[in-house]
Amino acid sequence: MLIQVIIVLIIVGVVLWLVNNYIPMDGKIKSILNAVVIIVVILWLLQAFGLLSGVGI
Repeated sequence: MLIQVIIVLIIVGVVLWLVNNYIPMDGKIKSILNAVVIIVVILWLLQAFGLLSGVGI
Protein backbone atom coordinates (compact mmCIF):
# COMPACT_ATOMS: atom_id res chain seq x y z
CA MET A 1 0.00 0.00 0.00
CA LEU A 2 2.82 2.41 0.80
CA ILE A 3 4.36 1.92 -2.64
CA GLN A 4 1.00 2.70 -4.27
CA VAL A 5 0.72 5.91 -2.25
CA ILE A 6 4.21 6.97 -3.27
CA ILE A 7 3.53 6.20 -6.94
CA VAL A 8 0.27 8.18 -6.88
CA LEU A 9 2.00 11.14 -5.20
CA ILE A 10 4.76 11.09 -7.82
CA ILE A 11 2.24 10.93 -10.69
CA VAL A 12 0.13 13.75 -9.24
CA GLY A 13 3.24 15.85 -8.69
CA VAL A 14 4.51 15.33 -12.23
CA VAL A 15 1.10 16.07 -13.76
CA LEU A 16 0.74 19.22 -11.67
CA TRP A 17 4.25 20.32 -12.65
CA LEU A 18 3.47 19.71 -16.34
CA VAL A 19 0.22 21.67 -16.12
CA ASN A 20 1.94 24.56 -14.32
CA ASN A 21 4.82 24.75 -16.79
CA TYR A 22 3.29 23.94 -20.16
CA ILE A 23 -0.33 25.09 -20.09
CA PRO A 24 -0.67 28.87 -20.25
CA MET A 25 -3.03 30.06 -17.52
CA ASP A 26 -3.54 33.12 -15.40
CA GLY A 27 -1.63 33.07 -12.11
CA LYS A 28 -4.83 33.11 -10.05
CA ILE A 29 -6.20 30.07 -11.86
CA LYS A 30 -2.93 28.19 -11.32
CA SER A 31 -3.01 29.04 -7.62
CA ILE A 32 -6.58 27.81 -7.29
CA LEU A 33 -5.79 24.63 -9.24
CA ASN A 34 -2.74 23.94 -7.08
CA ALA A 35 -4.72 24.50 -3.87
CA VAL A 36 -7.54 22.20 -5.00
CA VAL A 37 -5.13 19.43 -5.99
CA ILE A 38 -3.26 19.69 -2.69
CA ILE A 39 -6.48 19.61 -0.65
CA VAL A 40 -7.77 16.58 -2.58
CA VAL A 41 -4.45 14.75 -2.16
CA ILE A 42 -4.36 15.48 1.58
CA LEU A 43 -7.94 14.22 1.99
CA TRP A 44 -7.10 11.12 -0.05
CA LEU A 45 -4.02 10.43 2.09
CA LEU A 46 -6.00 10.83 5.31
CA GLN A 47 -8.63 8.43 4.02
CA ALA A 48 -6.02 5.97 2.72
CA PHE A 49 -4.39 5.75 6.14
CA GLY A 50 -7.74 5.46 7.92
CA LEU A 51 -7.58 8.83 9.69
CA LEU A 52 -10.60 10.16 7.84
CA SER A 53 -13.72 8.06 7.51
CA GLY A 54 -17.10 8.83 6.05
CA VAL A 55 -15.86 11.05 3.24
CA GLY A 56 -16.52 9.56 -0.19
CA ILE A 57 -13.58 10.58 -2.37
